[in-house]
Amino acid sequence: MIKKSEYKQRRDRFLKKLKNNSMAIFSSAKTKTRSNDTEYPYRQDSNFYYLTGFKEDNSYLIFIKENQKTKSFLFVKKKEAKDELWHGKRLGRQEAKKRFSFDKVLISKKFKSLKKELKTKFKIDENASHNISKMRLIKSKAEIKLIKKAINITKIAHHRAIRFDKIDKNEYELQAEIEYVFKKNGSYSDAYTSIVASGDNANTLHYIENKQVLVDGDLILIDAGCEYEYYASDITRTIPVNGRFSQAQKELYSIVLDVEKKIIKMIKPNVKRTTLQKNTEILLTKGMIEKGILKGNYKKLIKNNKHKKYYPHGIGHWMGLDVHDDAPYKDKNNKELKLQKGMVLTIEPGIYISKDDKTVPKKFRGIGIRIEDDILVTKNSYKNLSSKIAKSINDIETMCYKYKTNQ
Repeated sequence: MIKKSEYKQRRDRFLKKLKNNSMAIFSSAKTKTRSNDTEYPYRQDSNFYYLTGFKEDNSYLIFIKENQKTKSFLFVKKKEAKDELWHGKRLGRQEAKKRFSFDKVLISKKFKSLKKELKTKFKIDENASHNISKMRLIKSKAEIKLIKKAINITKIAHHRAIRFDKIDKNEYELQAEIEYVFKKNGSYSDAYTSIVASGDNANTLHYIENKQVLVDGDLILIDAGCEYEYYASDITRTIPVNGRFSQAQKELYSIVLDVEKKIIKMIKPNVKRTTLQKNTEILLTKGMIEKGILKGNYKKLIKNNKHKKYYPHGIGHWMGLDVHDDAPYKDKNNKELKLQKGMVLTIEPGIYISKDDKTVPKKFRGIGIRIEDDILVTKNSYKNLSSKIAKSINDIETMCYKYKTNQ
C-alpha cells in the first residue's frame, strides 16, 4: 500500500510546478451506466487517485498558488443514510479530514460555488494534467511493489492457462480460468479486457470476442494482466493448445523470443524507445527473410514499410496506474524522452500472418505470436519484473507435460 505521506509529497511536488497566481481543478471519474439503472464497476480517475489515494466518485480537487503560497482543497460527498443504503458507505467530510493532509476538506455541494468564486481571481493552469503525467513517468518504490504484486498474480494466471486442458474447450473458458485467478488472489479487476486469441484470431491485435473453440494444433495468444490496488500488469504469452509446438510454430516463436530477449538486454538509462523500435524491426525483418516470409534486402523492406504487414505495432509503452500509462514520450520541445531509472515499460515484439496470406510459406499461415514482458529501468540496466512467467518453448511444454502426467 502507498502511505498517505507519499500522496502528500506528490501534491507538494505538483504545487511547486503550478504557475503562480493560478489554480488547478481535478474531478473524480464519473459513474458509467451499463444499461438502464445498472452501472459498470467504478474506478477512480488515475490522476485523481495519484494525488489522493481517494476512491470515491463525486469528488473534486482544487489547488491554488497565490504569491508563491499554496492551498489545497478536497471535496467529498456528504454521508447520507439513504445513499449509503443503496451504494455503500461513504468516508464523509470528518473522516476525510483525518485521513488526508489537505488544507481544507469540504462537501461536494460546495465545489461549484467555490470554483466560481476562485475563477474571478485566478486563471486556470492548462499544464496541470501534463505535469502530473510527467510525474507518473518515474515510479516510487511503493508503486513498483504494487506493480510486482500485480505481475505475480498474473504469473499464476498464465501458468494456470498453460496447464489447463484446452483441447475442444472454448476461448472464454480459458479467459474464465485466468480471471478466476485474478479475483482469487486479491485483484479487483483485470487491467484491460483479456485477449484469448486462438489460431487465426491472434492476427487481430485487439481481439476480445473470445468465443472460438480451441483446436488441437493451434496456438493461443493470451494477452492478459490484472490490476492490483490500481496498478497494472501487461503480459502476453503464446502457447500451444495441445501442449506441443509444431515445427513451424517453433520456428516463428523462436524468432520472436530471440528478438524480445535482445531488445530487453538493450534497456538502460539514456536509451531511446525509438532505438528499441528500430532494432526490433531490423531483427524481426531479418528473421522473416530467413524464413521466406519476406523477400529482399532488409533495409529496403523496412524503408518501404513492408515489414509492418507482419509487425504493425510499437515495441512497447509506459505502464503504471494505467496499462498504457498516461505519461509523455516527448518533452516540451518535442524531443523524445530517454529512459530513466524508475520508468516501467512493456516490450512486446510479434509476428502476425493471416491464414489467407498466400505470399508466405503455407506452414506459417494462420499463426500469430506475441511475447510481452514488463521491464523496470534501473540505475545502470534493467529488471524484467515478469521474468518468472514461463516463455521458453521448453518451459511451456514441460509445464504442460508435468500437469498432464499428474492427472
